[in-house]
Amino acid sequence: MKIALICPFNNKLSISYSLKVIKHLSFLNVEIYIHEELLKNIKISKLPKKYFSFKKLNSKVDFLFSIGGDGSILQSVTLVKDTNIPILGINTGKLGFLTNLQKESIELGLKQLLDSKYSIIKRSLLEVNSPNLEKKFFKFNFALNEISVSRKNTTSLISISTHLNNVHLTTFWADGLIISTPTGSTGYSLSSGGPIMTPESSSFVLTPIAPHNLNIRPLIINDNTTIKISVSGRGDKHLISLDSRNFSLSCNTEIILKKAPFTISTVQLYNNSFLNTLREKLFWGLDTRN
Repeated sequence: MKIALICPFNNKLSISYSLKVIKHLSFLNVEIYIHEELLKNIKISKLPKKYFSFKKLNSKVDFLFSIGGDGSILQSVTLVKDTNIPILGINTGKLGFLTNLQKESIELGLKQLLDSKYSIIKRSLLEVNSPNLEKKFFKFNFALNEISVSRKNTTSLISISTHLNNVHLTTFWADGLIISTPTGSTGYSLSSGGPIMTPESSSFVLTPIAPHNLNIRPLIINDNTTIKISVSGRGDKHLISLDSRNFSLSCNTEIILKKAPFTISTVQLYNNSFLNTLREKLFWGLDTRN
């Protein structure tokens, strides 16, 4: 088995825990691949004798361990891309909604992985394009959680003209608009009043950010829908975010969103389902009537 490790955010806790994971893996019958950025933050003397470094993922790797929080998972997606390498998130952060393994349970989690006691969750992505931009503008023009547009350098509202399959939906007057995947429904969209969707749902959700029209509500649509939006406002520019990556666009730039032609695979260990996560992370199980 070949396992790669990445730790995108180099804080002391995540780095020290990465070393613990590497040492634990060295006692198992696996090949260890360590991202070059992680290697810069670990003393070589503390590493096992045999390991490999990488900058780009080899498609022959069996799993990618993402150490950190949900932000680390999102960064991992830009490495995995369409290779279909499953990602196992190890949480050293706070909420860790996407991460599947808590740092206190690493030995049990690795045992389940080696014993094939896990399932693979296929997660859809959003793809963004624009006839007004070069193809390489976004570098990696896909998002696992959401794509959002928002105002820039102004406190004024922006207007977001929105079409679904070339049919005009509405023009949102708001601080912004979030177009979320089922995976991202528990992130920015949820905090803006959007619904929760299970990961296997074949839907996207449009969630306005602080809409000026009080009768405007989040809208769930089929994920085979092509979404076209154009932002205008008092400023010359607005922001577009692909997960945690931000870009500045000129107003009135046509933006086309649709379902990506590939999915991202994440590892779900036994006894750690999405419904369990809802109860534990959102405290649904704390109702005294339960």
